[in-house]
Amino acid sequence: MRGHILTGVYMSSKVVVLIPARFSSSRFPGKPLAMIAGKTMIQRVYENCARSGFDCAVVTDDSRIEEHVNSFGGKALRVDDDVPSGSERIALAYERYYKNKNFEIIINVQGDEPLLNGDILKELADFHSQSQFEMGTLIRPRSTKDEEFSNPNVVKAVFSEDSQKCLYFSRASLPYSRDKIADYTWYQHIGVYSYKAHALEAFVKLPESHLEKMERLEQLRALENGMSIGAVISHQRLMGVDVPEDVKKVEEVLRESK
Repeated sequence: MRGHILTGVYMSSKVVVLIPARFSSSRFPGKPLAMIAGKTMIQRVYENCARSGFDCAVVTDDSRIEEHVNSFGGKALRVDDDVPSGSERIALAYERYYKNKNFEIIINVQGDEPLLNGDILKELADFHSQSQFEMGTLIRPRSTKDEEFSNPNVVKAVFSEDSQKCLYFSRASLPYSRDKIADYTWYQHIGVYSYKAHALEAFVKLPESHLEKMERLEQLRALENGMSIGAVISHQRLMGVDVPEDVKKVEEVLRESK
């Protein structure tokens, strides 16, 4: 096994957390700077990630986001290239700012996950460093009684508990019960990815795949090209922000957690 384990947590010097953040969004323009209970979303995401103890940076192509991150003492990296996704943006940031620093795990945290905490990032890095998976991610067990099982904006992971491997991701209600079982567990995919350094470099060189185009899920590009994705199960209640209406939902969760 590469790297070192220190009291069960992967050494922080081997892990970097990169947070892609764009101002433009078709469904929610200016989303990273949206206020959530007195703080911007990107500040909440950054501060939560920084509690992991890992090196963290926001990767952006926008001066407003860069200036804001600097204003609260965060670290911002500019990558102005026109790229199709956050994965390509963090890959460029890794290539330009980190490649010669011997990081072994790169964690991509979406800038719209304001409830994600640093402890789960440590757990993910620890799991990934001790596994043979090229990529790692987070999933949350849910019940089919939850109405979000039929929501195409909530991505489902088809997951093997025995191997800890993700077999597929879909916007459809999967896995399907042919025998019409009334209530069973499905796994919600949480949009956090960890990459072995070589895997990130390989992933962004791959062309957009057929299933990726169908589902609009870039992790399917990895699966279609034979890359393996393992997952850590988290029971933390997380809620990504896709549209302005989601802000109130996140604020409600924050009030309940006090």
